[in-house]
Amino acid sequence: MARLNVNPTRMELKKLKTRLATAVRGHKLLKDKSDEMIRRFTVILREDANLRKEVEKELAETLTQFSVARSVTPAYSAETAFAMPSVAVSAECATQSIMGVDVPKIELKEEKRSDSLPYSFSEITSEADYSVGRISALLPRLVKLAETEKAVRLLADEIERNKRRVNALEYIMIPQLEETIKYIRNKLDENERAAIVRLMKVKNRA
Repeated sequence: MARLNVNPTRMELKKLKTRLATAVRGHKLLKDKSDEMIRRFTVILREDANLRKEVEKELAETLTQFSVARSVTPAYSAETAFAMPSVAVSAECATQSIMGVDVPKIELKEEKRSDSLPYSFSEITSEADYSVGRISALLPRLVKLAETEKAVRLLADEIERNKRRVNALEYIMIPQLEETIKYIRNKLDENERAAIVRLMKVKNRA
């Protein structure tokens, strides 16, 4: 490991010891943060996988139900029923912090239509009506899935960045500081021995 290019003095040795202590402490804190972040990431990832499985299953069943409804409902009535929203939905977007990472937090607010459903039950079949209700109920879970998957991606990026910092401290900075401290100590010891030898020679001559 290459050492730092510094003057081998006691003042420099003291500075490097302080830097080394700070680097070791920082490495421990970053490592602990990384471990906790990975633990939280694993929990959210498991939640995301379960939610995705449930949503995909529900969505497939809902689309199948739509296909059935479309096949037994007159074309014009089906287009009217499926095109007009039964509720108005607004989203409030905010953020929440997970281990210092800001992830999205989305809250849906539904407003029922004043005139209830945009179609008459006499115009469409019960299959079509059931499909509309089912897809409306699925919307909050779709938004929750999007929110969770975005959190997973943001946490994964932060974990990768934190891992690079930990590795830089562990494999580059700390070894460099240790090597430089060792070099300065050896130099100072060598200078001290040389000074003692010179004193002994002077004393013998005297």
